[in-house]
Parts: sequence; structure tokens; C-alpha cells
Amino acid sequence: MSYPEKAPQAQPNLPISDKVREALAVTQRGVDELLPEAEWLKKLIRSEATGTPLRIKLGLDPTAPDIHLGHTVVLNKLRQLQDIGHSVIFLIGDFTSLIGDPSGRNTTRPPLTAEQIKVNAQTYYKQASLVLDPERTEIRYNSEWCDALGARGMIELSSRYTVARMMERNDFHERFHAGTSISVHEFLYPLMQGYDSVALKSDLELGGTDQKFNLLMGRHLQAEYGQEPQCILTMPLLEGLDGVEKMSKSKNNYIGIGEAPNDMFGKLMSISDVLMWKYFTLLSFRSLDEIAQLKAECEAGRNPRDAKVMLGQEIVARFHNAQAAQDALADFVNRSKGGVPDDIPEVQLTLPDGGEGLAIGQLLKQAGLVPSTSEALRMVDQGGVRIDGAVISDRGLKLAGGVYVVQVGKRKFAKVTIKG
Repeated sequence: MSYPEKAPQAQPNLPISDKVREALAVTQRGVDELLPEAEWLKKLIRSEATGTPLRIKLGLDPTAPDIHLGHTVVLNKLRQLQDIGHSVIFLIGDFTSLIGDPSGRNTTRPPLTAEQIKVNAQTYYKQASLVLDPERTEIRYNSEWCDALGARGMIELSSRYTVARMMERNDFHERFHAGTSISVHEFLYPLMQGYDSVALKSDLELGGTDQKFNLLMGRHLQAEYGQEPQCILTMPLLEGLDGVEKMSKSKNNYIGIGEAPNDMFGKLMSISDVLMWKYFTLLSFRSLDEIAQLKAECEAGRNPRDAKVMLGQEIVARFHNAQAAQDALADFVNRSKGGVPDDIPEVQLTLPDGGEGLAIGQLLKQAGLVPSTSEALRMVDQGGVRIDGAVISDRGLKLAGGVYVVQVGKRKFAKVTIKG
């Protein structure tokens, strides 16, 4: 696939102060691409000379009410740029959500209703503020200017880009040749996202690697409207707990930033030793030198678990507090030794008619420890179920009335009372 332009190399003969050099290093930390780097360097130099902060934009569509750690990769970058003095614009795409972003999809994405968008948007900024500095963040909604465009403005905007260029985009190209439908409204999404950059006069726009086409559209439209084009910065997509697929609620491999401290810490401790270093680079606020030193120590023989504990405690403290991080570590250690957490939920169940015992599959499902009886039996087969500390291997087990401490996997517990 081709894109509107390629990044030239930064020009080494430009006068670069230590402050600008540091700002460039901060910008480049953990990024996938910075395009065009030479233009961003010029913007940084001009910003220092004039004392005018650069305008840095991130747009998020409120397609779900919760933010997970994968979303915070770009939020962390915004905070880093905020901390060196630049202006951050947190843009909620309440208008573009009505269209539905087709990026990376092989089918038409159903647009959300206005009510769904309103509900989701209410929680977005509150969660993002756990990463960003609210006092230095400008929050905007793109319905401010998109609604005002009207039919005439939308037609004029559509004239600024060709169908041929739009079809260069991978998802549209592949769907067209596969005979999969593409709705006309889907062409409007990259145009409207690009127009956001015109409305906000942004100097830099951030996004995931799957947003590259849309980000470059912003550059194109700014030039069309006589503005200096923004630079774009793409961040890698963070793999989820499985270490393979990108973090996603639909893949059930995510860590939500609103999760309980113990759950958040336990999930972070479950990632692989290899993936841990990418999490450090993209999620930790530690310096790259500090991370490199820690990695060298692990390669020299230090237990990687020590580093993972440091990462887990940092993340839990950020989204909760330092005491919660300490308590989560203590809880994790207790569980690792076979202990039972103090705050497990209590569930009351009833024996089936006839007084027969309650089948293990039904018990686990009714107690909310698994989503289905088939998953319950799979966990039994894998040795992942304990009752009062003993591993259960009999999928035909039926339990009589009584009180039991039931554990599924490493982190799910319940005190179950079965009554006749």
C-alpha cells in the first residue's frame, strides 16, 4: 500500500539545543514511526525560539466505556510531551463515532447510536485523566465543527480527496477485491478525522499503527486548507496477555485501568518475561537508561520476577495508589503459596430438586467463576480447579450441602455455601 508521502531523514545541519535534543528523544521513545522527522525537528526548534507550545492531538472514539492498558500507550506519549511543555488536545470523536472507523476491518462497522456514544464519552476523559494532567489538557468534541459543516461543507470536503487514493488503503483495497461491501459513508471517516486536524490546527497527531492512513489524511487536508501540515506519530499496538493478539476486550486478553488492584497486578505478573520489556518501554514512566540497566541485571542472572513486580507495582500505583500496590503484591505472594485472599466473594447456591449433589460444572458456573459449564469442565480437565485447597480431577463430581472455598485458575476464588 502506498501513502501520501514518506518521511525524509532529519537534517543534521539544523542548530539543535540540548532542550530540543531532549524533546526529540522524548518524542521518539517507543514509537513506531515519526513522520516527517525533519519537519518535527523544525517545529521543536521554532517552539523553543518563540516560546509557543506545539499543539498535539489525540482523537479517540468512545466505542466502549472502558480504557485498557493498550489505550494508554498513546496516552503515555501525550503525557511525556505534556511534561516537556507542549499543549495536549484530547479529542473525543462523538461525531466520527456515528460513522464508525473502518480501520483494519474486513466488514462494515455498525455505527453507534448517539445515546451509546454519550454514555461511553462520560467515562473516557475521567479515565484518561489518570494518565494526563487535567490542568494542562484541552478536551474537545469533534461534533463542534463537524455538525456545523452541513451538507454543503461535507461535499466541499469530499472534493479534496480522490476515490483512487482512498482505495489505496489496505482494508478498502482488500474488501473491494474480495467482493465485500464497502459503504459510501465509510469513506467519510478518514476525511472527517483529517478535518479535525484542520479545525484544531494541530502540529502533531498521535495514533496506533492502524491509524496511519487517517493521520496522513490530516496532513493532506491541512495543506489543502492552507495550513502548515501536522507531523504524525504512530505507536506500536500493545500485545495482550496472550502475547500474540493486540490487547482487546473482544479477545479477553486485556487489563482494564479500572480493574481491582489485585486483578491488575496478577494479570501483569502473568505476562511473559520477553513481553515484559515491551510493557516497560511503552507503559512505564521509568527512564530508558533505568530500564536498560534492569534488563542487563536480569540477563546477568537477576530473577526477571523482580522486574515484573516493579512494573506491576508501578502500574497499580498509577491507577490506584501506592498502598493498593503493596497490598496487591502481598495478595499475589499469598496466592502463590496456596493461600486464600481475605476478600473473596461469598455465594449461596441450592441443591437441585431431589437432594442430589450439585454438579461441579453447574457449581462453577452458578458461582460466577466461569462463563459456561463447558469452560468449567475444561478447567477441571486441566487441573485448574481446587476445592478447599485440593485439586479436582473428576468432572462428574457432585457436591453435597456445605461450605466450600472454590478456586479456578490462579486468581478466581469464591466461598460457596450449598443449601438443601
